[in-house]
Amino acid sequence: MSFEEEWAAERSAAAQRVAVRLNQLSPGPGSGGGADLWVDRGHLGAVGHAAFELHGRLLKDGNHARTDTSEAAAGLSRCGFRTGSAMGTVQETWSSQLGTLLSACAHISNHLDHSAAAHAKDDEEIRTAFTVSRISEYFT
Repeated sequence: MSFEEEWAAERSAAAQRVAVRLNQLSPGPGSGGGADLWVDRGHLGAVGHAAFELHGRLLKDGNHARTDTSEAAAGLSRCGFRTGSAMGTVQETWSSQLGTLLSACAHISNHLDHSAAAHAKDDEEIRTAFTVSRISEYFT
């Protein structure tokens, strides 16, 4: 048998053995037995929308007592009450924590929007790659 004949036989045998196999971890206890990476755009959208709504409500309602609290703190301080400075500290702490929470809600909402778009783009690239790989079968 010549090299070319042997090479052709090996290529033919290899073409019959080729298959796609996705590696994954064996399901561990409590994993449900399925794949460990799964994204439902509906769930991502619902969580992102809830974070967006919470941000809006916090932005509106989180500061409704700011002016009254600041005025009360200033008035109590002017009258010599130590409660005035304590109330001012509470107001500053509340404002700081509210800002942190607002930033977290915005980050969650924006990140989930980005994640959903990125997964959709990845899915399209994978779909295109498989389509292109099928086309290449006809050129050999």
